[in-house]
Amino acid sequence: MVGFKALCFGLFCILFASHIYTPVPDNVEESWKVMALDATAKTCVFTALFLEKIGIMRFEEFLSMVFMLDYTQPVSDEYITVTDNTFIDVPVRLYLPKRKSETPRRAVIYIHGGGFCCGSFKQTAYDFLNRWTANRLDAVVVAVDYRLTSQYHFPVQLEDGITAVKFFLQDKILRKYGVDPNRICISGDSSGGTLTAAITQEMQNDPEIKHKIKIQALLYPALQVADSNLPSHLDNEHGILLTRDIAIKLVSLYFTKDEALPQAMRQNQHMPLESRHLFKLVNWSTLLPEKYRKGHIYTEPILGRPNYLLPGLLDKRALPLLANDSQLQNLPLTYILTCQYDVLRDDGLMYVTRLRNVGVQVAHDHVEDGIHGALSYMSSPFHLRLGLRIRDMYISWLDENL
Repeated sequence: MVGFKALCFGLFCILFASHIYTPVPDNVEESWKVMALDATAKTCVFTALFLEKIGIMRFEEFLSMVFMLDYTQPVSDEYITVTDNTFIDVPVRLYLPKRKSETPRRAVIYIHGGGFCCGSFKQTAYDFLNRWTANRLDAVVVAVDYRLTSQYHFPVQLEDGITAVKFFLQDKILRKYGVDPNRICISGDSSGGTLTAAITQEMQNDPEIKHKIKIQALLYPALQVADSNLPSHLDNEHGILLTRDIAIKLVSLYFTKDEALPQAMRQNQHMPLESRHLFKLVNWSTLLPEKYRKGHIYTEPILGRPNYLLPGLLDKRALPLLANDSQLQNLPLTYILTCQYDVLRDDGLMYVTRLRNVGVQVAHDHVEDGIHGALSYMSSPFHLRLGLRIRDMYISWLDENL
């Protein structure tokens, strides 16, 4: 009997391991560490899906609980004063350099990733990144939290971000923190990159905003869902740390908890009839460089299948790649970082093309051995050299251009 139980347990372990195992490409450094981190992440996702399936807890609620285990307190050090505050009702963490400055400082507003459903500036990796930014650039850093999709859907997350940015851009607030109004950057990674791109579009095209953003930085951003069959979606369907199915589930939760949306997205049949005019804005067959098309054949998404109405699917504030050319041409100098082994890779690549087509200056770093979420792994014991390398590329560009 004991032997039979051991056999069953062994078979379960083999089945489970085969379910979560993802081969790591040869050019990815620290492959065994990446494999272990990927297995850990997919185990958490597997558990979240299982708990949701049996009705104990929603998927996004479990992931939020896991992320909260990594939250930090606002601890100051000899170089930086760190405090938690609110800008109106939006939580922020401020990083203020202690050394005196004869001139106003530059500032970086940072918006974290987490698929809109989890995460915070309190996470160890983001706290580490924002401290590093404040130290290396002698800059004021404002890390912004937004309400998550466990309780709130679009446009709440965007509204929180805009509220915090507008509050910070007031003359009296900039003076309070000693910030030069002409040297302000807004940055974000993953879903934070989505919000960064959307906020920058809104701010730059709002004539009532006195102080404009000087530069924006988008780190492996998600920028569209109109087409869920991009080459990067198919090449990285079972990708490292973020699979196509989980990306679809997370972005669906941004709009609704209705399971009909992710089901339709998996078939690329989720866009309403009135969206056809938008496809030219996300047509990868014309916007992607040839090397990333790699023999994929473009087919237009199937229209009119959904039996629900989600205006957000047509809204550039939710999906910045849907902005027309006139709305893009006012954007500031932009930095975009993309990763080869990332389901979201092509969103960033298409945005590079579209911005350059309308005359926006774009600096683009493509990390050939990059994976999604690498910036989340910069501190012990889960640090990756890849995460530190991406950090240094990003900080170096900020230092030269802000």
